[in-house]
Amino acid sequence: MHEISLVRNIFKTLEDEFPGEIENVRGIHLTVGLLSNVQPILMQNAFEAVLEAEPKYNKTTLHVEVLPVLIHCDECDKTTEVKDYKFICTCGRPSRNIVQGEELLISKVEFFEEAAEALNMK
Repeated sequence: MHEISLVRNIFKTLEDEFPGEIENVRGIHLTVGLLSNVQPILMQNAFEAVLEAEPKYNKTTLHVEVLPVLIHCDECDKTTEVKDYKFICTCGRPSRNIVQGEELLISKVEFFEEAAEALNMK
């Protein structure tokens, strides 16, 4: 299950970015594209498993936003949402130009209020 390694990497990234503050992280928001090979339910399960193994993270929640796959057609200059994995523009032409849907990003990190104020003073 690669989701556990992803969750561990997310926490490592946050520990590197905010040294000594990981216990103050209240929420982690991820943005994942449909083509990122990340299933939100599996990510939540992996997150719970890591929380169980690492009590220092137990005040943290995970929020996952899934983005649809969008393609851009160079012929008609339109952006279209991919349905049923058919990479066809509304004009009928196929397109490989993916403009959204491959993301796996930490889009937002929330801290408990006291910690957020302390971070702003640094």
